[in-house]
Amino acid sequence: MPQRILVTGGTGQLGRVLVDQLVAAGQRVRVLSRRGRTGGGAEWTTGDLRTGRGLDVAVAGADVIVHCATDFRREAEVMRRLVEAARWGRQAPHVVYVSIAGVDRVPLGYYRAKLAAEEVLAGSGLPYTILRATQFHALVRSLLAAAARLPVVPVPRWRFQPVDVRDVAARLAELAAGPPRGRVADLGGPEVRSAADLVRALLAASGRDKRVVRVWWPGRLYRSYAEGGNLAPGHADGVVTFERYLAERGNVAAMRYR
Repeated sequence: MPQRILVTGGTGQLGRVLVDQLVAAGQRVRVLSRRGRTGGGAEWTTGDLRTGRGLDVAVAGADVIVHCATDFRREAEVMRRLVEAARWGRQAPHVVYVSIAGVDRVPLGYYRAKLAAEEVLAGSGLPYTILRATQFHALVRSLLAAAARLPVVPVPRWRFQPVDVRDVAARLAELAAGPPRGRVADLGGPEVRSAADLVRALLAASGRDKRVVRVWWPGRLYRSYAEGGNLAPGHADGVVTFERYLAERGNVAAMRYR
């Protein structure tokens, strides 16, 4: 029998793809949104994770909650509100949370917030699964695109392992359909690439040819990326490459982050 799966962040770049995949798989999908919506084969419910408004209705009857919503400043607080609402229900839903590879290695404020949210979930008493994924293609592209506008393109001596949201959504859908597993293996993109290599691919996709210069900056954050703290090379399970992602989106130079 299909499960009733609540997706938070179902209108975001990952959540939209996940909802489509779950609906296509025949699951009963409910999407939490701050604004009323309809369509897409899903049930829509209105609520706000920041205030808790509407969460009791959203989680009611859910077998699984896939938490894709994110809040750069209140990640742990939002998780706390969600698990509190889930605990008040008649059943203890399986909570699946998507986090970021390296949240315990990279000294970035947002990463610390994601790690704190993981700890809230792990200590909630609810059955849970945590999946950490490497950076999405769109994020890596947006980080490099700003530098690519300069006459000479400076890039840090970092490596990335960009992963496609479709690959992450497919893994989340698989985890949502299965039993709680705690923290599972990270999900990385198919290739570990230097920032210089990736920016050259970005330039080539938009028909530009510029000099790329690798640069070094001091500090713990730079060093953590230079040492590969953001990578999951042992779990290069994604399928969609960076070049394929760029090719599918046509005019890269005119493309907005999405």
